[in-house]
Amino acid sequence: MPIAIIPLYGTEELANKISYYLESIYSTGKSQIIDANFIRFMTGDGKVILENTVRGADVFIIMDVGNYSCHYKMYNQEVPMSPDEHFQNLKRVISAIGGKANRISVISPMLYSARQDRRIARESLDCAVALRELENMKVDNIMAFDVHDDRVQNAVPFMGFDNLMPVYQTIKKIKRCYPDVINHRENLLVVSPDIGGINRNLLYANELELDMGIFYKRRSRKTLENGKYQIEVHKYIGPDVKDKDILIVDDILASGDTMLEVIKYLKQLGAKRIFIAVTFGLFTEGTDKYNKAYEEGLFDAIFITNASYRPRDVVNAPWYREVDLSKYIAYYIYCINVGKSISSILDPHAKIQNLLSRK
Repeated sequence: MPIAIIPLYGTEELANKISYYLESIYSTGKSQIIDANFIRFMTGDGKVILENTVRGADVFIIMDVGNYSCHYKMYNQEVPMSPDEHFQNLKRVISAIGGKANRISVISPMLYSARQDRRIARESLDCAVALRELENMKVDNIMAFDVHDDRVQNAVPFMGFDNLMPVYQTIKKIKRCYPDVINHRENLLVVSPDIGGINRNLLYANELELDMGIFYKRRSRKTLENGKYQIEVHKYIGPDVKDKDILIVDDILASGDTMLEVIKYLKQLGAKRIFIAVTFGLFTEGTDKYNKAYEEGLFDAIFITNASYRPRDVVNAPWYREVDLSKYIAYYIYCINVGKSISSILDPHAKIQNLLSRK
């Protein structure tokens, strides 16, 4: 079955890398990138025109809801695209396909509204509603990385939902950049920055055969600032970190304030080198705080995947280390296309152990 890749705004570079690896997997020119022409009227209304047919194809639509570098004109003003705008473009593309594709899969490394996955008070369930919309539009599969809480897939029990974790790719990059850290793991400790990240950090701790500590964080339910409740209590629980190298893993680094508190606390406890690994490095308040912390020696590197947009000041920062997921996504597309199990992709234990055995 032919593969048609449709990149939405801001995913063109990632789509080209994925296409390159698909060519090496198939060696037949089986996949092609379909250009989508997004048109905006000056009122802000829009439409999309597909530049080629996708009839009978296995369509994979790539979306980056975190790419705020994309703009459109409205009433003669440049307007940055929000996650809502990217999601609307996704629906436009599905509408333009018009039911002609054999199968539609959405690759959204950062799942739309993933952080709004539960109801605590009288609030909306944006992620579940969005998934239901895609299901109603006959989307067959959706793939995302490091979903905030993958139980949100319960909203669409009859649609394929794959939550991939970049554990192998991250460990491989750490080993390449800092081989002594991985080859001498007796001096390494994994630390979860909060209770919610325990399972994510356990994946790394188990694969690397390491002890793990956690930070306990309690937020106020009364004080809401900038869309988040303020932290009342933040303390470390776990093994002694003195003279240890530390690996901290998280899904999203947004403002980064909590992470800075964590690394400062660990340094006060005597931690040696600190390495941070995040799937999505958003830096919503810029990088100045992290540049300053790096210069002060509070951490050594931040490993960030290329699954979502990274601002130029992040990519150029001396502490930035890129984790490339394009080959990983290409193999996922291959498995879906040929009907092969993705179990080995979801659980790369054998690959990780093979990597660690190589000196």
